[in-house]
Amino acid sequence: MPTPPNGSQDPTTLASLANGERAAILSVDCARPVAVRLLEMGLVPGTEIEVLRRAPLGDPIELSVRGFSLTVRKADAVSVSVARRAPGARR
Repeated sequence: MPTPPNGSQDPTTLASLANGERAAILSVDCARPVAVRLLEMGLVPGTEIEVLRRAPLGDPIELSVRGFSLTVRKADAVSVSVARRAPGARR
């Protein structure tokens, strides 16, 4: 797994983040068609994201990515490695 950027904590997956948490994308590790689609939607390594909210049963997950809202399935979010941002860390 890639090394987290400065100001980050241990790596985890996008699916494990709670509402309001911020993180930086480390990698997208899934089937090529899904990975290409996630990358096209802006989930590229180094991009900072914030979890805005989840549906009542936890799927899908709404994210803030580069100033826009993006909704991803939990099954896809599991394959996105992220590094949580330390509280108070700046971009």
